[in-house]
Amino acid sequence: MTSTPTESSGSTGVRALVQRYPLITFFTLANGISWLVWLPYVLSLDGFGLLHFRYPDLLMGNQLTAILPGAYLGPLTAAFTVTAVTEGREGLRRWRKRLFQFRAGVLWYAFALFAVPVAVLLGTLAVTDGEGFRVPSLMLLAVYVPMLVLQFFTTGLAEEPGWRDFALSRLQQRHQPMVATVILGTLWIIWHLPLFLTPWGGLDVTAETIVRFAVLAMEMSFLITLVYNKGRQSLPLVMLLHCSINNFQSVAFAEFFPDAGDEILWGPVLGLGVLALVVVGVTKGRLGYTREAEAAVPAVA
Repeated sequence: MTSTPTESSGSTGVRALVQRYPLITFFTLANGISWLVWLPYVLSLDGFGLLHFRYPDLLMGNQLTAILPGAYLGPLTAAFTVTAVTEGREGLRRWRKRLFQFRAGVLWYAFALFAVPVAVLLGTLAVTDGEGFRVPSLMLLAVYVPMLVLQFFTTGLAEEPGWRDFALSRLQQRHQPMVATVILGTLWIIWHLPLFLTPWGGLDVTAETIVRFAVLAMEMSFLITLVYNKGRQSLPLVMLLHCSINNFQSVAFAEFFPDAGDEILWGPVLGLGVLALVVVGVTKGRLGYTREAEAAVPAVA
């Protein structure tokens, strides 16, 4: 059946709108889809209790069953859709190819694995004056490494092909790296906000909790931008850094500070904040961005 003129013009109008505003379309779809998928979780017995069911636990609490579906469908679907509309099959081919681009130097992989844990530990030691610190047993590695791999193929794969590979590369064509990072970091924080209505945000969510998360996420954004640019836009490297941050916080952090008080919560913020400031200072605000990196992605309108 052939399309009617109205249908054809409507389709053309939507396509033209996406092509004119690819970033706005991406952010709208990423948030809208994720929030829609997370809505039953927010309304379930895990959240407001309006829907009388709970999400089952599996390995990482109910993150795999309740949070990851929305995390996968939002940024990935948005990046796929906008790329398909604006760049066609060739653009999708390039996008998929970057998922397997491991060309970053070995030192940047070491940075992704170790820089954040070291910064978090030093920041927390400074905040607590070393009180409550202990060296965990080597058995921690038996949990840490498998969970790192799991995080890589869950959180890392769900978020970074959209947030950094699609959005950051295009934002840096429009803005200075610092500005691009602040814009993306802010939108990334907003994307997470509905999860504070669920157990993901903790049992006693306060304004301080959200502010602390927002500052930490912004600091992470600066570090991820550096690694993305200096690692020659290697998406696996960016995914590794992201899941390294999450994995250390969720798996190892409590093993190093099992008896510390509430002041411990600002330790990672201090540590990553200092590291982010060093990164900004050393790169003079360029965060590793070069014209060569700009040429790796299509120009935006």
